[in-house]
Amino acid sequence: MKAVLIVGGEGTRLRPITCDTHKSLVPVANRTILEHVLAHLSRHGVREAILTTGYLGGAFEAFPPERSSGVRLTVVQEEKPLDTCGAVRNVADCLDDTFFVLNGDILTDLDLTAMLQFHRERRAAGTISLTRVQDPSSYGLVPVDPEGRIQQFIEKPRADQAVSSALINAGTYILEPETLERVPSGVPWSFERNLFPDLLSGDAGLYGFESASYWLDLGTPQKYLTANLDVLGGKVGERPPGTRDESGTWVDEGATVDPAARVRGPAALGAGSRLEAGSVVYPRSCLGSQCVVGPGAIVEESVLHDEVVVEEGAVVERSILCGGVRVGAGTRISDAIIGSGVRVGPGNELRAGIRLWPGLDVPEASIRF
Repeated sequence: MKAVLIVGGEGTRLRPITCDTHKSLVPVANRTILEHVLAHLSRHGVREAILTTGYLGGAFEAFPPERSSGVRLTVVQEEKPLDTCGAVRNVADCLDDTFFVLNGDILTDLDLTAMLQFHRERRAAGTISLTRVQDPSSYGLVPVDPEGRIQQFIEKPRADQAVSSALINAGTYILEPETLERVPSGVPWSFERNLFPDLLSGDAGLYGFESASYWLDLGTPQKYLTANLDVLGGKVGERPPGTRDESGTWVDEGATVDPAARVRGPAALGAGSRLEAGSVVYPRSCLGSQCVVGPGAIVEESVLHDEVVVEEGAVVERSILCGGVRVGAGTRISDAIIGSGVRVGPGNELRAGIRLWPGLDVPEASIRF
């Protein structure tokens, strides 16, 4: 069984996290998003994944095969953006049987085996995973009949508009190779705007598979932070690397915790990270490899990528700090996103969703926001 992963987006909503890192290679609980997706595919019998990419596509060349959960990767880089369906049409020569299509920024535990059985029982041309939402006003809706056959696609309804369905497209598809014959080669083409309406109008057999499985689009910083917390809480995805101690904290190889430091799990300490005397890591925080939390510093419900340093007495809460960030002594960072390599001098206060782009140098006590 094969799967096509659509990973061509630039991740603009996640910036500055994705300014210099491909979205699929951003860590979630100290494993890349791609690792979580591949492990999920492997559990359901997928043995080959084709990555269709454009932006920062060369980053996948260095992806370690031992972290692919036994799924063989083929990377195909687009010469120009082809949209979601066009990207899959671009790799049609690699697809000779029923195949999955997934958006590469979706974290889910969807039962792919059950979805495949549903698809085959109905001899469907295409099957779309559907999930139910409480407030459908932000989504396009997908009503189905009792057999699961899709009846129509409804644009985002107004908040005061009565709707007959709260099912939305959850971003995982099963297709037969012949469906790609409807797609022109080498031009931008969308599943949602082009192929699916075409299949529906031609009564080709388009079905919706409803699931209450965990589903989260990691497209925004808040959802990215939520994904880290949910993986730590065991709701979805692969456990963090390392072994779990009595506090529920995952401790990777070479991480050290001073006896006078405190860690309240679940949390994750990456390889070679270090907590110094009097430091505190509160529940649901992830520290990447070679991170240092200095004396008396506090990290709470935050994600620190590799080689982040939080100096003495600093506080980091509900924030995302990308690789190589250094937080000066006594600085407080709350609800912020700090791009890679940023140096925040001592005595600063960064709050209210502030974002700092990679490479900035913030002087001592210069920001009180």
